[in-house]
Amino acid sequence: AAKETQILEKERKAKLQYEKQLEERQRKLKEMKQKEEQRRAAVEEKRKQKIEEEKERYEAVLHRTLERNQRLETRQKRWSWGGSVTPDSEGKAGKQHPSKRSPSAASLKQAEAAVSKRLSSSAALLNASDRTRRSQLSPLDSSVISRLLAPTQASLARSKSAATLSAD
Repeated sequence: AAKETQILEKERKAKLQYEKQLEERQRKLKEMKQKEEQRRAAVEEKRKQKIEEEKERYEAVLHRTLERNQRLETRQKRWSWGGSVTPDSEGKAGKQHPSKRSPSAASLKQAEAAVSKRLSSSAALLNASDRTRRSQLSPLDSSVISRLLAPTQASLARSKSAATLSAD
């Protein structure tokens, strides 16, 4: 009977130890799941924050681009001599019969053609002489000179557009 109680006691102790081990495993698994959930939540939060930052950056770039375009438009309006040409004003001027136009309109057309011819020939002359000079320069000097010449070419284009607008 004493042996039997010892065996029962050992079985009971073994069962208790097995149950403790099971509980410990379950507790560890639960902790691991919680840690994994926290990690996932942190990663998700970081991802959302990154998306939000990218969205803000994109909006800032968009805002700066719109501001820059507005500044360019106002600068172009400031430099434009004839103002903006509306489709209505073009349509009315184009639909007039040639005999109903004022005599100055014909002379303006001729003057515009002469100015246009002079501008294109001087621009071609400038480009030809620039090419020969640039071939003798280093690439860095050449790029600097081409950047310095850009406003001159832009002013030629403005003059040409002003002549076209005044002719219309």
